[in-house]
Amino acid sequence: MIEYLFSDLDGTLLDPSGVVSQTNVAAIKSKKLPMTLVSARAPIEMLAPIKTLGLNGPQIAFNGGLVFIYEDNVIKPLQINPLTQQRARMLLAFVGEAFPNVSLSCYTQTGWYTEHVDRGVLAEQALTGQQPVVTSYEQLLMNKDNTCFKIMMMSLDTVMLRQLATALKKLDYQDISVKLSGQAYLEVTSKRAQKSRGIAFIKDYYHLEMAATAAFGDGENDLPMFESVGTAIVMANATPEIQRVGRWVTKSNAEDGVAYALNTYF
Repeated sequence: MIEYLFSDLDGTLLDPSGVVSQTNVAAIKSKKLPMTLVSARAPIEMLAPIKTLGLNGPQIAFNGGLVFIYEDNVIKPLQINPLTQQRARMLLAFVGEAFPNVSLSCYTQTGWYTEHVDRGVLAEQALTGQQPVVTSYEQLLMNKDNTCFKIMMMSLDTVMLRQLATALKKLDYQDISVKLSGQAYLEVTSKRAQKSRGIAFIKDYYHLEMAATAAFGDGENDLPMFESVGTAIVMANATPEIQRVGRWVTKSNAEDGVAYALNTYF
């Protein structure tokens, strides 16, 4: 019997405009099951769906780099796994020099930073409703309190994005994780920032058995999450490779696939 739900956001719980549909909200609330959002997003980009769904338990950001509770309008960390300052500097410099046409951003626990406002940044701004701080990465990371949790690269050129992913993996840094998120995003986090690690924290927190958990997702970065739960439910908009790992394949995020699965399979 399913007792706890986990869900990715982009391409899964959120519709193509970046919001949780009322159909999904109604289905989730009707099941009266606790839910943790498990996202590559920063906490500040997760607050709207957290509030819409009325979630008050632990949430997982940065692909597992940060487990937090949003309480009294404050993001309260429970577990953190950021990049080191040195590694963040090296990666930002490498991407900026080797792939200057990619849209490049850096996230701390509470802020979004970029050196250039380009088409990718404007698209992300429209999707999340957040405003980036424009500054040099060197200046940003000179302050030891500005810990970088995620480096995000965006491009509609999927060939270039995969070339970039290959180049980053060839650097052979053992302390980082490089993952594609959807078709237009490539994200680098700490090696310890895994959705599975965040889910393990939640399972320990609530003393959950694996068989009592289910998760919704659509991307490569959701594979560790699927391996950590009893029931994996994959969106129809996922690639065939990702769909193959699911117990069920539901409708797409544009068709309220989360609601469909909850109403059909549960």
